[in-house]
Amino acid sequence: MKILANRMDLGFQKHQAEYEEAALRVLRSGWYILGKELSSFEEEFAAYNAVKSSDNKESSFCCTGMSGACEPSNIYCAGLASGLDALWIGIRMLGIGQGDEVIVQGNTYIASVMGITMNGATPVFVEPDENSQIDIDAIERSITDKTKAVMVVHLYGQVTDMTRIVDICKRHGLFLIEDCAQAHGAMWKWQKVGTFGDVGCFSFYPTKNMGAFGDAGAVISHDPKFIDEVKTYRNYGSHKHYYNKVVGANSRLDEMQAALLKVRLKYMDEITDERRKLAKRYSKKLSNPEIITPIEVDDSYAVWHQYVIRCKSRDKLIEYLKDKEIGSIIHYPVPPHLQEAYAYLGHKEGEYPITEEYANEVLSIPMYNGMTEEEQDYVIDALNSYRA
Repeated sequence: MKILANRMDLGFQKHQAEYEEAALRVLRSGWYILGKELSSFEEEFAAYNAVKSSDNKESSFCCTGMSGACEPSNIYCAGLASGLDALWIGIRMLGIGQGDEVIVQGNTYIASVMGITMNGATPVFVEPDENSQIDIDAIERSITDKTKAVMVVHLYGQVTDMTRIVDICKRHGLFLIEDCAQAHGAMWKWQKVGTFGDVGCFSFYPTKNMGAFGDAGAVISHDPKFIDEVKTYRNYGSHKHYYNKVVGANSRLDEMQAALLKVRLKYMDEITDERRKLAKRYSKKLSNPEIITPIEVDDSYAVWHQYVIRCKSRDKLIEYLKDKEIGSIIHYPVPPHLQEAYAYLGHKEGEYPITEEYANEVLSIPMYNGMTEEEQDYVIDALNSYRA
């Protein structure tokens, strides 16, 4: 049996008629940029993130460490061309730049860090905790007079203790940036991620739980003025056609992707529920002592963008799985502080031992919507039978 690490075609096939209708609607409209599809998607995605679970027994809360109070139910959205654009434009609109520091976990994807450095700011890395999320205790130890923000990356669709992080940012007057590229619909105490901070940054890359059919991204915020500034900046700095307030960028979520994302958004609860069931099944049935499985921490609601195990003999495990035609992916083999692109920051191997240990051990095993029990059992049996 051949099992791919991920499959995107099954999601399309399940709702093929709706996707095709949406695409044809855009093609026939004659309007392909900054039109009704985008504006309606922005409204729908904002509403999706504003709604809390009916299981909630807690009151809503959010951070806005430097930009004032907020009402978590009031969410606004701006569609952008990619998740990276969401990060660097979102950070730029907060006024973070040269001479500023942003605290970020060391084991994230490099795009998180690029969002910081593309604005001239400096990433200050901290180690991950035992569940691959940011080590909250390390945040406060890393704050200096140059620190302007904390970036929390909800890696793999997991969520950490946002109550503590919000408190830290409020006490120190710091912006809170949430990288939600892998965490659409994830929650802490039944409040969706992206709504705790000053800006929530999303990617809709095709492999994401809420994937488009090309590059796409968005930012959300409680501040409508902030979102208006993003919308101006994304369109060459133009708020009115041919009148440019600032030197901006070309980063517009196009009508086609917006229309297709609206279809995907309709089924996000169904998509998340299926992934949670797959993850629960993995966690229940994987029993190999050589493999460390992830956990869902109390008060969190993970969406399981990836199911990431750890194994001391990871590279040997990959070859073993290949022989059984089981795909896997390393997220991520080289941490940002050791990438050639960031050699100028002067970090050395061994500086972040936990980050580096995880880079040598993590492995994402097959996880996709439409995965059958037979396919999953094949993966489980193979992993349980593995010996280094």
